Amino acid sequence: MKKILIWGGTGQIGAHLARKLTQNNYTVTVVTRNIHQKGHIIKTQGNAGYIEIKECSIFDEKKIRKLFKSADICINLIGILFEKKNGNSFKNIHSVFPSLLAKLCKEYKLKQFIHISALGINEALDSNYAMSKLNGEQNILKIFPKTTILRPSIVYSSSDNFSRNLMTLLSRLPIFPLYYNGKTKFTPIHCSDLTDIIYFLVSKRMNLNVIECIGPEVLTFKEILIILLNAINKKRLLIPLPLTLAMATAKFFQLLPNPLLTVDQLKLLKYDNVVSGKYKTNFDIGLPAKKIFGQEIKKYSYMWTEGGEYSRKKENQN
Repeated sequence: MKKILIWGGTGQIGAHLARKLTQNNYTVTVVTRNIHQKGHIIKTQGNAGYIEIKECSIFDEKKIRKLFKSADICINLIGILFEKKNGNSFKNIHSVFPSLLAKLCKEYKLKQFIHISALGINEALDSNYAMSKLNGEQNILKIFPKTTILRPSIVYSSSDNFSRNLMTLLSRLPIFPLYYNGKTKFTPIHCSDLTDIIYFLVSKRMNLNVIECIGPEVLTFKEILIILLNAINKKRLLIPLPLTLAMATAKFFQLLPNPLLTVDQLKLLKYDNVVSGKYKTNFDIGLPAKKIFGQEIKKYSYMWTEGGEYSRKKENQN
């Protein structure tokens, strides 16, 4: 029975993945930095006896080593969208820590290392986020060439931070800014489609270096906002925001504990989040994503409509 070590397993991807793996008789150890905050939730995602929760700091190499002694496969899902204090920098999270995992995968002769990166990072050379991700990938492949790196576009689900935050803002604000005229393109992939890709790689013991993971459609930022507005039955003014004003608001927002937008994220929005043509995609390896963004959003968007779940029941009756 394969033993899988998952880092960052308490987020939306980790919860879906733990459930998928344990249902197929893999034993999973989910590592979290705060077992009291999220450990009780992740325990419900796997079959009893197949999932174990361990608390460990990513800066504690001695403790990390102990976890590798009984592992066959390592999966790294850890990533941040903005930097915080106490060592939570892009460099530490996206470059230094993944390099350590790769070193330990090599040292303990693990069968696989699957690392989640991000789509479009080759082009965004002025983004600290993108550069840290790219450096992390390069370091990993030098240390442990058998690594499979997945580069997903925006990952969404009922427990994401992307669609949920946008619907919250759209439900409250009468006017919403369109950065770069809302023309930036994305290929959003549902979380379950992404976990199906990871499970396929694990079950088939495949090591493919870099795979770009995309959904079945290309949507501009403006099109995404319109889909979300239709889903929550709201009408809002979508107004293009001059770059100088957008930069000023980003500088203000990034001072908040959980910023809505940072200067670095604004830079990322300049670049389309679509396939590069340089690497294989999930479609190329026979795993086409099937879930449509607008259809999946409707399944949980009622939480942002007037009447909430009751409005949903009323619609179903009609």
